[in-house]
Amino acid sequence: MPIFCFCNLHLKLTQRLKVPPPIHQFSKTLDKNLATSLFKMLLKYRPEDRAQKKERLLKRAQAEAEGKTPEVKKPIIVKYGLNHVTYLIEQNKAQLVVIAHDVDPIELVVWLPALCRKMEIPYCIVKGKARLGTIVHKKTASVLCLTSVKNEDKMDFSRILEAIKLCYLLVADEVHKLEKQCSSKGIHGDI
Repeated sequence: MPIFCFCNLHLKLTQRLKVPPPIHQFSKTLDKNLATSLFKMLLKYRPEDRAQKKERLLKRAQAEAEGKTPEVKKPIIVKYGLNHVTYLIEQNKAQLVVIAHDVDPIELVVWLPALCRKMEIPYCIVKGKARLGTIVHKKTASVLCLTSVKNEDKMDFSRILEAIKLCYLLVADEVHKLEKQCSSKGIHGDI
C-alpha cells in the first residue's frame, strides 16, 4: 500500500472516531506555565510526612509533660482522595480541585468536572497522577483540592484561580455545546 493511501486512510479513521465530550476534556490539560505555578503553590501546602508528624507529637508530649497547654492549630493542607474531595465539593468547602488526566479507569473521575461545574467550584486537569502523588507523599493521587490558603498566598492563589477559571469556563462551555449537539444527533458516546 502506498504511503499516501495509508495516510489518507488514517486521516479518515481519525475523523470518524468520535470521543465523547466528557472524556475528551481530559485531553485538554493546564498549560505548562500555569501548571508550574499551581504546583509551586500546592507544594507549600503539603501534608506532613512521618518524620514531621513524629517531631510534632514529640513536641506536644514534651509540652504536656512540662504542664503547658500545647498549641493545637489545624494546619492548612492539601486534601486528597476521591471520596474525601467529593465530600468537600458537595459541602462547598473546596476552593480549587485539581484532577489528573491519566486516571485509569477514567470512569472514576469523568463525572467530577460536571460536579464542580454544578457546585460552581473551579477545577483544572493536569498531566500526571504521579505528579499529584508527589505532593501528598504517595505514589499516585487522582484528585487534590485546596480548602483554604494562608493570607500571604492569597494574591498568588487568586491569580492562579482567575487563569484557571478563564481556561476551564471556556472548555466547559465547549463541552456543554458538544454534548447538546451529540444528543440532538443521537450520538451517545458509544461510537
